[in-house]
Amino acid sequence: MPELPEVETFARALRPLLAGCTILSADLRWARTLAAPSPRKFRAQIQGQKIVDVTRRAKYLTLQLTDFSLFVHLRMSGDLFIKEAGYKAEKHDRLILALTPGPSPDYGRGELNLLPAPSSAQVVAGDGDQSIKYLVFNDTRKFGRVWLTDDADSVVGGLGPEPLGDSFTPQWLYESLHARRRQMKPLLLDQTFLAGLGNIYTDEALHIAKIHPLSLSDSVTPKQAERLNEAIRAVLNEGIRRNGASIDWVYRGGEFQNYFRVYGRDGEACPECGTKIQKFYVGQRGTHVCPHCQKLKR
Repeated sequence: MPELPEVETFARALRPLLAGCTILSADLRWARTLAAPSPRKFRAQIQGQKIVDVTRRAKYLTLQLTDFSLFVHLRMSGDLFIKEAGYKAEKHDRLILALTPGPSPDYGRGELNLLPAPSSAQVVAGDGDQSIKYLVFNDTRKFGRVWLTDDADSVVGGLGPEPLGDSFTPQWLYESLHARRRQMKPLLLDQTFLAGLGNIYTDEALHIAKIHPLSLSDSVTPKQAERLNEAIRAVLNEGIRRNGASIDWVYRGGEFQNYFRVYGRDGEACPECGTKIQKFYVGQRGTHVCPHCQKLKR
């Protein structure tokens, strides 16, 4: 599932291509992709809306429209494409938005990436008009969801703070960890506690901070909280810089997987001490640790 850096990569790639376009119509090809409102209301409300900006909140991609916000959560297999006029829907396309020509960068011919590094958001250009025609949400496993609302809080209001935001300070983290008594990894994955972290970046940050994933949150010292705050920011910023991580068959484009410290490296040497990295499961999530750097104090 794409985490904060992957969704941020989508937002940055799509922003210059979508901002200024107007939505002409919506072809909802699988009704359950739409979480809210009803399909009939959705089609009526979205028609004629101008895309003002493309942003991100946690793992949600957000199209800021004239009167509404369109939230997209890619989940396990969601993908976004920009297609030219004459595009014919494919088997796993769940939602297709027809757009007026907006910005029209000179991309040349053939299938091209939106970013200097390969990206999962791609534009397909043909021999004719090079401008945007369709925004396609493709989702093989049907877990992705879309919301159209004029009340953003109804979708993202319950999320915790952004880990790259100003409110995410070492003091906030220390106090919030001590206000709970939970194992560290499940707590960091809890989107109501801190928004945007997933399995990869949690493992990486905990390793940098030298905190075991099973440590209890109220046992973290002020110094550890400071290190963890810095580690979370560092791994997310590095993930964004490298356009996210490409580790599955859906998200293709980033290169952060080439720089993992522990995630997916069970049996390999820890980059800090050389101890073999171990893998175990926490709440059915594969978890990677260095048993020397991340000692569990009981």
